[in-house]
Amino acid sequence: MTSSYQSINPNTGKLLKSYEHLTAPQLETSLAAAENCFQTWKHKSYSERAVIVNKAATLMHAHVDDFAKLATLDMGKRIDEARGEVKFSADILAYYAKHAEDFLAPTKLHPKVGEAHMESSPLGVLFCVEPWNFPYYQLARVAGPQLMAGNTLVVKHAGCVPQCAIAFEKLLLDAGAPVGAYTNLLISHEQCNSVIDDPRIKGVALTGSVAAGRAVAARAGQNLKKSSMELGGSDAFIVLDDADMDQVIPWAVWGRMYNGGQTCCAAKRFIVLDKVADTFLAKFKAALEALVPGDPMDEKTTHGPLSTEAALVQLLAQVDVAVKGGAKLLMGGKRINRPGAFMQTTILTDIAPNNPAFRDEFFGPVVSFYRVKDEAAAIALANDSDFGLGGSVWTKDEARGKRIASQVDTGMMFINNIDWLDAELPFGGIKNSGYGRELGNMGIQEFVNKKLVRTGHFKAPV
Repeated sequence: MTSSYQSINPNTGKLLKSYEHLTAPQLETSLAAAENCFQTWKHKSYSERAVIVNKAATLMHAHVDDFAKLATLDMGKRIDEARGEVKFSADILAYYAKHAEDFLAPTKLHPKVGEAHMESSPLGVLFCVEPWNFPYYQLARVAGPQLMAGNTLVVKHAGCVPQCAIAFEKLLLDAGAPVGAYTNLLISHEQCNSVIDDPRIKGVALTGSVAAGRAVAARAGQNLKKSSMELGGSDAFIVLDDADMDQVIPWAVWGRMYNGGQTCCAAKRFIVLDKVADTFLAKFKAALEALVPGDPMDEKTTHGPLSTEAALVQLLAQVDVAVKGGAKLLMGGKRINRPGAFMQTTILTDIAPNNPAFRDEFFGPVVSFYRVKDEAAAIALANDSDFGLGGSVWTKDEARGKRIASQVDTGMMFINNIDWLDAELPFGGIKNSGYGRELGNMGIQEFVNKKLVRTGHFKAPV
């Protein structure tokens, strides 16, 4: 039986390493260690936890290239983007080491009689299921807040990034984390169910597909366990008729092509007012055509591979279905004739509401382009989606942008930028994009007990 944990270089298609699943006894040892660690970790002071989490951040910053190269080998992330991810992940750890105590400080209430406050305490062992597209960032944004909150974590990372998963666990151990504080689990999907069912698990966090979210959230719900779900997206990129194209086009390319287009909050549906649609489309197409495919380890490469051969095959099939459904293929749509999982940059236009492409999420370098008559039509189209993660509005009139942003049904909206790379900014969505928030003050509140404590001497009610 082939292991589901395989590092296959998507630039070459060659197998680098494979790993076996944990046996049932090994899994039990890991869960027991996490529970045992929690019994002492929860009593550590914020400053004691912060020493370890800060040390992990320092080590990441000191070994950026080492971590980045593993991401490039495991899932094909271009090396400069991989370095950026490593640095941001380290910054997230440092952010929570600095702010956790303030975020979770007791909150004074003001009852009519007596005194009261809310205090926060950790829940216990959390089970985190994480995806491959940001193999460190996804881990840091659960590990930073939840370790600082006093929880311990057992983590099932994606099967195609095992080297990154193992490296992140080692990072925390090297930083002084006790065994059981953060544990990487090389387990099967079937074993995931037994972990969720285990009474030692007190909360479940998942970042992944809608299908995975439904399955994991349902299992957590059966066990009455708190969960957070960060799922897919089909973000609208709304270009108004007064937008500055010199600003818009570089952001359009970054928004669609960052991480090879494999980002849940990537710009996926480009909704452009008719007055500027032709200009935008011509400039955008030219900018995409200028991208150069190549080895993602080479800094000159501007178009890397998809994460796996399977991801490429799925995306090609989606494009074929879209074209058969009546969409026009303005450019691309094929794999690139070279080794590895490379796909041409692709633009689809004339996508009718009955075309599967109208509802689908394209997780890769595929643009869905729509022209609309006015801003009301742009808002309506942006909201006609099963997803609700993020989106952006492009206009010289910031007040106009804010007005439109407030009418788009998502968890995040950006005006004249798509810059979500800040640990201070809560991240998450609504509808099929999930529920709960990560990062910022909100991210650390997801898996703590908010306890009311009231004091005072009152007469018992008659």
